[in-house]
Amino acid sequence: MTEEIVIQILKEAFLTAFTILLPVLGVSLIIGIFISIFQAATSIQEMTLTFVPKILVTALTIIFLLPWMIDKMISITIRMFTVFNTMIK
Repeated sequence: MTEEIVIQILKEAFLTAFTILLPVLGVSLIIGIFISIFQAATSIQEMTLTFVPKILVTALTIIFLLPWMIDKMISITIRMFTVFNTMIK
């Protein structure tokens, strides 16, 4: 196994992890900004107001995107096993 192949595998793994996590983190960030604006406008400083909506929206986003996430993870796993199989032979 050469250095180029290891770098390619790690690059694909990190890119896939970034691609999978970006929508979930983006939705959580947007909801957090909206809640912060709402709290600043209404002067409500309740701590649960920040956590509960973000947790619910993040969970719904994960549930909604789960088939796509699983498809991405399966495809990179198959590619890695194919590369490992060709390296062994």
